[in-house]
Amino acid sequence: MITIPSQNASRDGDSVGIVIARVSRILHPLSTRILRQSEITTVMQDETLQFIQQVYGVENWSTGYFDINSKGHIIVRPGKDDPRYVDLKELVDHLLTERKLQLPLVIRFPQLLTAQLRRLSNAYQSAIKEYEFQGLHYPVFPMKVNPRREVVEEFLRDSSRCRVGLECGSKAELYAAVAQEQASDSLMLCNGFKDEAFIETALLAVRAGKRVTIIVEKLNELKTVIRLAQKNGVAPWIGLRAKLYSRGSGKWASSGGEAAKFGLTTSELLQCVRLLKEAKLDGQLKLLHFHIGSQITDIKRVKNAMKEAARVYSKLRQMGCGIEFLDIGGGLGVDYDGSQTRFESSVNYTVQEFANDVVYVIKAVCDDENVPHPHLVTESGRFMTAYHTVFITSIRDEIETFAEDEAEVTVDEDDPQVITELKDLCDSINGKNYAEYYHDALEHKDELHTQFNLGLISLEDRAKGEVLFWETCARALDESEDDAFPDEEFQNLKKILAQKYLCNFSLFRSAPDSWAIHQLFPIVPIHRLNEIPRDYATLVDVTCDSDGKIDRFVDLKDVKETLELHNWKDGEDYYLGIFLTGAYQEVMGSHHNLFGNPNEAQVVIDNDGRYHVTKLVAGSRISDMVQFARYEKSQLVESFRKQLQARVESGHLTQDELQQLVATYEAGAARGTYLE
Repeated sequence: MITIPSQNASRDGDSVGIVIARVSRILHPLSTRILRQSEITTVMQDETLQFIQQVYGVENWSTGYFDINSKGHIIVRPGKDDPRYVDLKELVDHLLTERKLQLPLVIRFPQLLTAQLRRLSNAYQSAIKEYEFQGLHYPVFPMKVNPRREVVEEFLRDSSRCRVGLECGSKAELYAAVAQEQASDSLMLCNGFKDEAFIETALLAVRAGKRVTIIVEKLNELKTVIRLAQKNGVAPWIGLRAKLYSRGSGKWASSGGEAAKFGLTTSELLQCVRLLKEAKLDGQLKLLHFHIGSQITDIKRVKNAMKEAARVYSKLRQMGCGIEFLDIGGGLGVDYDGSQTRFESSVNYTVQEFANDVVYVIKAVCDDENVPHPHLVTESGRFMTAYHTVFITSIRDEIETFAEDEAEVTVDEDDPQVITELKDLCDSINGKNYAEYYHDALEHKDELHTQFNLGLISLEDRAKGEVLFWETCARALDESEDDAFPDEEFQNLKKILAQKYLCNFSLFRSAPDSWAIHQLFPIVPIHRLNEIPRDYATLVDVTCDSDGKIDRFVDLKDVKETLELHNWKDGEDYYLGIFLTGAYQEVMGSHHNLFGNPNEAQVVIDNDGRYHVTKLVAGSRISDMVQFARYEKSQLVESFRKQLQARVESGHLTQDELQQLVATYEAGAARGTYLE
């Protein structure tokens, strides 16, 4: 097997003597004291941990929720820097052995939802206090981000403390939200395009005592709201969504600005005010809303948008509109790669800086315009949910990228010249000639295939030549790692030679943004992190789609095309965690190839630091997915039985065999959709 060299392999390859000498110089520059074995072990463990932190960047993107313990296992804390934790590897072992679950597995930590909500709320409370802002903060959770019942109920459980409300963008979301228990002073926002049924459902919520605000997206929408409110004698609060000139930054910048999908132009805002006054419903106009895009990467864009929105709010107040709430929408980003930059998978601000800028800018504009400070509404769903879910999968196999041979290739005088020359290149490559010999090997590979296509060499010769070629490439890459300035082509070669590991999951189901928009998610082995990873790898899923792969990985300074992993052997358990998948991934995942939902566990950590599995949700069965595709299980069984009956009548099967085959087929519907 060809082993891909690690550029940091020398770290782990140092002799104990070298480690002793290096550390002795650091700790005792004038001393030649020999360290004890326990000190040597500690030093080597510390060096390994530092390297692991550099490779996977856990401390950069984890916000204090995730860390690595002395066993080399990922741990999960219920709050930022909380001393309590659960060992993720031990938890997975428990779920697989004691609870009889199978991978892949979604593990949900609801305490992280509460922790993020309180971080958000505390940041705004701190900013409000610091700048003597007169309004309050009203966090709202947009159900589109993750509409799972477990998520929504966890936020509402903390509603009385943080006034958290719900935002609904469809009839189905609204239908579910109407029945939820909310704090009496929290908000229920109705966004998105609406028909009469949507608005009538919102009016039901008004009758139930909820503070429902229908946010108008189009002028005709307001006319329908007015008509139904007058017809039913129920008046909801009204919000207007403004289309700002300002735009966000990052992948979703296009969702803001003048060409945005949603929002009213300035003239439409004025028409809405006129229509409400004519209908004598202008007293119900309570909220101004805007949204400049999700995952805003640059804080400067936030400041510009706040200035513009605050001006619009102020001018409407000066016109006599009784608007009390300014809904700044979402946009508060998550630092997926930990770089704290304007990169599309990062943000160049903290949540406190974001809140400070929002509060300060809006206060400054309102004071300048001499209007009351509004209550601030935020819809920071990504920030609230991303951290709470960890997706666990495992390596199941290796996809062979190139020819390999366990035995050393032998070449004799009867082999074609192209084979003997490749063998000579492979044996003679070194640190001085590796680039030249690599280029020669490329030429010989082309010649090998040309001769094969002309029928001049055998299939066995071609196989032998391919093995020699790839072995030469691996040795050239190895030599290039010691070169301070290797050519870019060797970085490309590293990707080509990387292992391709087959992982038991569907990318389209569990991390669809990785495929659809090249979103980066931190991917880390949840164990063996006290060992230096030796392999470079990319990951492929179990779907039959060539796009079902992950070949872009988090890195502090760049985007890596390969991921450092430990050497994996067939039959060994090797678990990978995909982190920060709590926002959008579950609801936007597809059933490509009819792969269904993975198994799910909900875990909480008590005051004594012990974890409890509070809820298990079985993953989709084959029967669920065929029904999703509009097949009836009973019809499938009957159709299969008829085919077997024809085989019985032709003498190929007995009646007993028919019954056994039908029973086996029918039982298969209860199996999970992933590899077992």
